[in-house]
Amino acid sequence: MPLEVARHLDCRPGDICVDGTLGGSGHASNICDQLAPGGVFIGIDQDRAAVDHARRVLACRDVEVHLFHDNFTHLPDILSHLGLEGVDGILLDLGLSLYQLEGSGRGFSFQREEPLDMRMDTDRPRTAADMVNSLAEGELKRLLQTYGEERWAGRIARRIVDHRKTAPIRTSAALADIVTRAVPGKGAGKRIHPATRTFMALRIAVNGELDRIDEFMDRATDCLNTGGRLVVLSFHSLEDRIVKQRIRALAKGCACPPKFPICVCGKVPVVRNLTPKAARPTEEEIMANPMARSTRLRAMIKL
Repeated sequence: MPLEVARHLDCRPGDICVDGTLGGSGHASNICDQLAPGGVFIGIDQDRAAVDHARRVLACRDVEVHLFHDNFTHLPDILSHLGLEGVDGILLDLGLSLYQLEGSGRGFSFQREEPLDMRMDTDRPRTAADMVNSLAEGELKRLLQTYGEERWAGRIARRIVDHRKTAPIRTSAALADIVTRAVPGKGAGKRIHPATRTFMALRIAVNGELDRIDEFMDRATDCLNTGGRLVVLSFHSLEDRIVKQRIRALAKGCACPPKFPICVCGKVPVVRNLTPKAARPTEEEIMANPMARSTRLRAMIKL
């Protein structure tokens, strides 16, 4: 959703903007174009390869570029390190990048034969293989239900435990095969692959993704200048729920129509919710990029 991101983030020349999830640097490149000349771009990613890639992609831009191998939850510390009190825009794209799916070799995709790692930050100690081969059946079931909203969590957990009695599960292809065999036949013909929710649940658990977004939303407004905007792209209902509820809570009590530039109802919310209903990708974008089909965009502006 590059056009929607640009419209809601509304970066201007000379602004200070943050991309907290660099990924393949697609959004970062667009933001730098909007900040030039004279703007400041801060890029963050917990995947070291993404930071190295951004360093090449964003070289020779007419903006001041600062790149950090870190997690976006540490943005307040990063701003303090740079001597900045706040920024004019923050983007979080919470999905996997195409590089992580196709080029990282860490088992994010159920369509590849790769080590079952799934760590975005390879400095983290626990891999997906560690979880799959050590968690009790009940713990696996709860993990798949909580993070993957998987209907067949019990069957999948049972098959995983049965399989590892004879051999550990070490690769993404091996896990995908186990999950596919566990899901009843009527589930195999659905629009998404039977292993989609299992892989998503493990990735979220390995990287602590929900805890990270929850922690960040508690501090997001402190990082924004007045008039600064936060834009979040999420691909999972649990992520979107956290963002939606936090933005609504920050904007609670304001009865002013969105067309008003300031609150005039006598109550002073912290932010204005720019997306009372999440923005979604167009049919044309989904046809061109099926990975975008589950995207939800939410945005707010600090008052």
